[in-house]
Amino acid sequence: MDKTKEFIKGQLLIKIFKDRREMGKNAAQDVAKKLSEIIGEKGRANIVFAAAPSQNEFLDELVKHSSISWNKITAFHMDEYVGLDYDAPQKFGNYLNEHIFNKVNFGKVYYIDEKGKSPEELIIRYSELLKRNPIDIICMGIGENGHIAFNDPHVANFTDNKIIKMVDLDQKCRMQQVHDKCFKSLEEVPTHALTMTIPNFCAANYLYCIVPTKNKSKAVERTINGEIDSSCPASILRCHQRATLYLDKDAASLL
Repeated sequence: MDKTKEFIKGQLLIKIFKDRREMGKNAAQDVAKKLSEIIGEKGRANIVFAAAPSQNEFLDELVKHSSISWNKITAFHMDEYVGLDYDAPQKFGNYLNEHIFNKVNFGKVYYIDEKGKSPEELIIRYSELLKRNPIDIICMGIGENGHIAFNDPHVANFTDNKIIKMVDLDQKCRMQQVHDKCFKSLEEVPTHALTMTIPNFCAANYLYCIVPTKNKSKAVERTINGEIDSSCPASILRCHQRATLYLDKDAASLL
């Protein structure tokens, strides 16, 4: 596959690349261009990032775009484990520190977790922050079970009235964290997390979804060709007017 393959399903633009590097590079170019457009129009931008190994190539490329006015961007992340030590490397805020938050000069970065705060307090705080800062861009992935953020099929709700909520994680989702080498065993993976809800995703102006590896191929096939329902939460992407899905050839192998 030498050339990018593109097609549309529903309202979702799908782009397939020969490898992860090309996928990440092209997604970063598109996000950088859109950030500059938004800042040019509004003077500032609000963005949400996913934290997962699937985002490595994309984030590595995005921080190279020195033309972006990073100091005019407010950054959020979409989910966080409950119960891990504050400094645990698996925490998503810490992952994003390593891959982007500490590499460029954001105007502001808001983390879900704060020391000494209960999950209920964190939910109220982050929900208010997101209300005050409507999201322009979400950079995201898709889980092996079709989840987006930590909206696993059994807790996904396309009409959720919450912005952030606490959820229990299903076993397939937790095993993905082992497959990704974030944890050594299933027993180490937290059972609960805080997550942005699906309506909050859908309210964002632009969605950029980056999904590599064969492990995601079944979820990708269901996202694109299956029913649009909560059994595959990512299927809702086909209903968003400005969503783009970036795949490597392995993730697209069942299409």
